[in-house]
Amino acid sequence: MQGIEQPKPEERPAQASAAADPMPEPVSLVNTRICDLGLKLEGSDVEPFVQQLHRELEEKKIRKFKPQCYLTDEWGCPSGEPIIGVPFYLARKDLAQIEAEHNDLEDRREIMKYLRHEAGHAFNYAYRLHRTPEWKQLFGPYRRPYRENYRPVLFSKDYVRYLPGWYAQKHPDEDFAETFAVWMTPRSAWRKKYRGWGALAKLQYMDRIAREVGNVDPLRKRGSPDITVDDMEITVGEFYRHSTEQIPLFEANLDADLAAMFSAPRKKKSAEPAEMFVARHRKVLIDHIASWTAMQRPLIRKLVEAIQKRSAELGLMIDRGRESEHLSEFTVFATTLVMNHLARSKSFQA
Repeated sequence: MQGIEQPKPEERPAQASAAADPMPEPVSLVNTRICDLGLKLEGSDVEPFVQQLHRELEEKKIRKFKPQCYLTDEWGCPSGEPIIGVPFYLARKDLAQIEAEHNDLEDRREIMKYLRHEAGHAFNYAYRLHRTPEWKQLFGPYRRPYRENYRPVLFSKDYVRYLPGWYAQKHPDEDFAETFAVWMTPRSAWRKKYRGWGALAKLQYMDRIAREVGNVDPLRKRGSPDITVDDMEITVGEFYRHSTEQIPLFEANLDADLAAMFSAPRKKKSAEPAEMFVARHRKVLIDHIASWTAMQRPLIRKLVEAIQKRSAELGLMIDRGRESEHLSEFTVFATTLVMNHLARSKSFQA
């Protein structure tokens, strides 16, 4: 699997090519504490993306706001802090390779989407917009309880669509961050795309506020990170063992459904193990299911992996001549499992 796709060569900082610290061997790397890796954002593989974010802000004539970024355990913006946390594994290719083996490593497009979204949070906090009556009227109360699990109104036009899972509906703060990201994305054509939507008023607000504060110093210029790579005393291996616990979406009583879906005769020339088929389409399946449901991406990934594993255990086969049919049926099957789980779960807010 390839490492992180970088911006165009001319976008890379000169010092990136000069960073030639020897990489630890893979075995010793997983046993190394993250705080001992000496990771810095400056000169790292992810720094060019941060520089691109700053260029995009300049292009939008936001000249006084340049959020500081730091390496940490996951994407994020500490509540109220105008600072952006970037996953540490994006700093080096060997760490990115380990992430790719355990999860779906972000590509260039996804990295920029996350950066724009988190920049929206940071912009909100830097200018304390969430404290103003207009912001509260458009987006809702900032102090509304924040729930990890939420039940969205599917296809609502009152919210923009940017990150997967109807993410703008999760909380007013996320609604603003998603609105900011759509507004800031180059060539997003938001005026045309959201014409007639309730979300257009939010985008117009963002466009006006940007003009008003673009040359104004933030009310809060600096932020304090929560956990940095220097604080992470667990090893790389321990970090991946502490992955999100799986919600039991897939059960053995679904074996008959799997067998009906993957039913190609083993002796047929065009037959292929179903596990290979699922593995080949795994990332696009996860992308699409995450885009149309509110389920957390790590749980969707584990669901797909569980189906892949069970298909192998049952020795199920697909017909390569009907691959598009299998892909369509599998997508509907997995999405139905997710949506049924969401409908039953009391932990999801209405």
